[in-house]
Amino acid sequence: MKVASHPETRPSRVSRRPQQLGTSRRGWEQALEEMGIARYRAGQIMKWIYHRDVLDFESMTDLRKDLRSRLSRNFEARTLRIGHEAISRDGTRKWLFHLDESNSVESVYIPDPPRGTLCVSSQVGCALNCSFCATARQGFNRNLDTAEIVGQLHAARARLLDAPPSTPAISNVVFMGMGEPLLNFENVVNALEIMLDDCAFGLAAKRVTLSTAGVVPGIRKLKERCPVSLAVSLHAPDDDLRDELVPLNRTYPIGELLEACREYLRGLPRERITFEYAMLDRINDSPVHARLLARRLRGIPAKVNLIPFNSFDGSGYRRSRVESVEAFRNILLAEGLMTITRRTRGADIDAACGQLAGRVLPRSRRMRKLRAADGSTPPGHVPGP
Repeated sequence: MKVASHPETRPSRVSRRPQQLGTSRRGWEQALEEMGIARYRAGQIMKWIYHRDVLDFESMTDLRKDLRSRLSRNFEARTLRIGHEAISRDGTRKWLFHLDESNSVESVYIPDPPRGTLCVSSQVGCALNCSFCATARQGFNRNLDTAEIVGQLHAARARLLDAPPSTPAISNVVFMGMGEPLLNFENVVNALEIMLDDCAFGLAAKRVTLSTAGVVPGIRKLKERCPVSLAVSLHAPDDDLRDELVPLNRTYPIGELLEACREYLRGLPRERITFEYAMLDRINDSPVHARLLARRLRGIPAKVNLIPFNSFDGSGYRRSRVESVEAFRNILLAEGLMTITRRTRGADIDAACGQLAGRVLPRSRRMRKLRAADGSTPPGHVPGP
């Protein structure tokens, strides 16, 4: 079944001028070339922005004065504003970023010394309507532009300068916040390129993870453009159950999704795909489900991440019992699958997996209905404009 209206066609915020934080090295080189300026200046500009945290072109003293003036006229220096910060007892931090008058997104920083992980959002809300996710209840408004995605990392890094000295710097980024990253493909890939660029954040590809609910064409394109670490929100071992939990499965069923995963790993011999599995009491947590999941993943270099369900108002689901999670994990381990149970972080500030909500202005009557009632989306349909 085809998706009726692809969310990627919904435009991001419109800006009159290109954004500093939204311009990759490729974009800088192209812009400079059009201005008759040597391409190598792109690296200089990016180092000022990301290594020295200088966004004022007039302060970039190793650039000619006339070039600084031209850049100031042609590019906009805009950063995200933190509207609210919540700090958990376990050190997890959640930030609400205001994008415009109507929309906000949330990002989460998770300290796990020596590693610090930032979970970023890619869309305002989400159109996929996964039944156990708080973000889905907000509906979908628009994609984030590249500057808004990169801006979360830029602002978080700056905010952590005021944190206690023992707080680890951001070493990992995961696209596991609000939205489906592969339905905002171009902006997300541009953001990935900036995050990986040595003249910007310089993150290693293995330390950047993109999580998808299973947008198969996007997985294939990502392999060609920017093959970072891949995580798949699976949550069920069979199509009938996954159709209920993750409606996108009606468009890209498990068999097609897992074949795309196999293709993604070809030529990447040391890589493996993380399969995320939210543990829902008496829904998907039985030994039968575990054995079927093991059979499904056989032959795929994989790590299974069992996620204790994080409840929210009106979810209709309960977290699996500890005994059920342990039994499920032991079955997978016995089948030779690397399996871990994710430690819940930031639950006291609603920053745990599946709890991010932000603030979304619905853009259609269909979206308002989606927020008001479960099951308002027809099977296999992703709401559009």
